[in-house]
This record gives sequence, structure tokens and C-alpha cells, in this order.
Amino acid sequence: MTAVAGPEQTPAEGAGRRYPGLDLLRATAILWVMLFHAMTEGLGRPLRPVGDLGWMGVDLFFVLSGYLIGSQLLKSYARGEAPSAGSFYLRRALRILPAYWVVLACYFLFPAAREARGIQPAWQFLTFTENLLIDYGRNRAFSHAWSLCVEEHFYLFVPVLVWLLMRRSSWKATAAVGAVIFMGGIALRAWIWRHGLAGGEVLATQPWRFVELIYYPTYVRLDGLTAGMVVATVQWFRPEWWRRAMDRPYRLLGAGAAGMAAAIGLTGSRTGFGGCVFAFPLLAVSMALIVAAAVSPKSLLDRIRVPGAGAIATITFSLYLSHKMTWQVVRTRLPDLVADGGWWAFAVYATAALGVGTALYFLVECPFLRMRERLWDRRAPATAFGLSLGKGEAGRARYP
Repeated sequence: MTAVAGPEQTPAEGAGRRYPGLDLLRATAILWVMLFHAMTEGLGRPLRPVGDLGWMGVDLFFVLSGYLIGSQLLKSYARGEAPSAGSFYLRRALRILPAYWVVLACYFLFPAAREARGIQPAWQFLTFTENLLIDYGRNRAFSHAWSLCVEEHFYLFVPVLVWLLMRRSSWKATAAVGAVIFMGGIALRAWIWRHGLAGGEVLATQPWRFVELIYYPTYVRLDGLTAGMVVATVQWFRPEWWRRAMDRPYRLLGAGAAGMAAAIGLTGSRTGFGGCVFAFPLLAVSMALIVAAAVSPKSLLDRIRVPGAGAIATITFSLYLSHKMTWQVVRTRLPDLVADGGWWAFAVYATAALGVGTALYFLVECPFLRMRERLWDRRAPATAFGLSLGKGEAGRARYP
């Protein structure tokens, strides 16, 4: 589940500014997801009503990534410039691949550290196709890499899609593409539920088919990324709309909270028709409203710094990649510390996960992030996608 490898927090003017609201949302998302995974360890039982909904944390990650990646790409066009696709892909690779490869190597070099016996072939993880080909009934080790696969597919195609839309500078065309992606996901999930899952009957004997057909594949999980992109598009190309939204952050928060409550109501049975088909888009829209509220200067989310939120947000990617493997090592190497499954065990697991995640961040992520910044200090601006987008075209491309 990782939209955790989000870009730098520079969605608006003033590069380098931290957005406390986005830090808080990212930290909340990773802790929520980890609590959900902790349920499988028999931990956190008093928190089960919250933990059982922790899978929604990945939807929040998707919205955050859609917004931040969209902002990175769109702000250049809004200024009449053309971003470099090569630079974008290289920055993403240096941000994501080193830590991912280290954790992946650990999964295959040290089988005892796997949280489950079976694992998909290495080539699927290396090509980011694990979420499309997984046999979840037998191979669950490192299965949480599925959301990173979704993100990688998004990173691969969204710059090209944005470039194509910017060539014609049509707001209507942009809205139509967004609507097609959004409504297409609803229609496709409905079709899969009725036919691939036989109206839910398949789940009685093969419950893992829900994961394989509806929960993991990229083509049915674009709601959150699309909603985040919409927020970024409004920010950069509809400044008057954005200004009005920023003046009313608590209306955004209220609407987002109400939408999430409705989505939770739909997911009473997450694998039912309502949950499969409508919960994902409703969550995406609701969380997009909350993300927008989080960057409003008039919102408490942007003004109050929750202690520890920034630190957890910083190590989120490494923490997400490594936490299941860390828990497995603790369970097998220090069984006496976690045998009772109570609050003490919960604290041990949490401390171990935070420690390993922090170490992975500083030992692997940081050196490559520093390398990336040194490279960019020496790089000159490049043309987008190696294609001609002259000053006149860039100047006209004000509204997608």
C-alpha cells in the first residue's frame, strides 16, 4: 500500500516550505495502515474499530500523491514552462528505487524474514507487475508492494497524459478525461464484481479473489490519484476557485468528513457491491477535500504542528516497506517479548518498526536524495519529453 513515496512538499509557490497539514495526513495514513496490518498479528484489539478501517490509509496516500505529483507537473505549465520528462522520471527513480531494492533483496535473501511463506517471483516486483499478476491465495509475502506498483504506473503515464492535454489547452477535454477515468473505474469494478466474482458468490470459497480482481489492480484503483490531480489542476489553473476554497477550509473538512462517514457506511461489507463499486470514488473525493483543506493557510491543519508527525511523515516510505518484515523478525527472534499479544507486544512491534524504518531512511534513502539534489544543482532546464514545445505553445498552454 504505498503512495507513501510522495514527492517533496512544494505544491505551491515557495519551494521548500513544509506543509504541516500534509505531514499530519501522511503520518496518519501510515499509522492507520500499520494498525490495520497489526490486526493480523492479534494486536491492538481495543483499537479494532479504527484498525479495521486502516486499509483506507492507502487511499489517502493515493490522493496525496495525485495532488503533489500533479502540482509538480502542472505548476511548470501554469508558468508557461515545459517540464522535463527525463528529469521527472530520474527524480522519481532516485526517490523510490534504492530503498525498495534493499527491502526486496532482504525478502529474497532472507526467507525467514518473510511475514508469509509464499512470495511472487522477483521479476514481478522488479517490473512492478506484482499487483496485476499476484496469486494472493498462496503468495502474500511483501504483497503490500501492490500500491507502489500502482504509483509507478501512475508516474510512468501521467506526465505523457498531462503533456497531451496541455497541447490543446482545453479545460473541457481535461474534465472529460478525469470523468472517464473516474466513471470507468466504477463501471469496471461493477462488471468485475458481477462477473469475475459472480455477484460475490466466489468470495464464499475464494475470498482472496477480491484482492486479486478489485483491490490490487491499477486499472481499478485510479480514483484517489485522479482526485488528487483534480485538486492540483484547480490550484494551478483555476486560481479564483482555489482562492475561494482556501478561504473556506472548514467547509472542505466538513464535506470530506461527511463523505468519509458515508463511505464507511458503504463498506460495512468491504467486498459487497456497494463497497467494491462506490466506496473507492467516494473516499477519493472526500479525502481530496481534506487534502485541500490541509494546505489552506486559514486551516488549523496548516498552522498546528503535531509533535512527531513531521518525523513519521519523513520516514513513511521506508517504514511502510519494512514494517511487516520487521514484525516477522521480532516475532521469531524475540517471541517472549510479544507472546501475550497485549499492549506491551504492541509497543515492542511499534518501536522495532520505527527503528528499522528510521535506519533505512538515513542509510539508504538520504544518500540518494542528496545525490539527486547535487545532480539537479548542475542540470540545465530541459524540454519536455524531448518534443518541441516552443515558447509560444507553452505560453498558450495556460488552462488544460
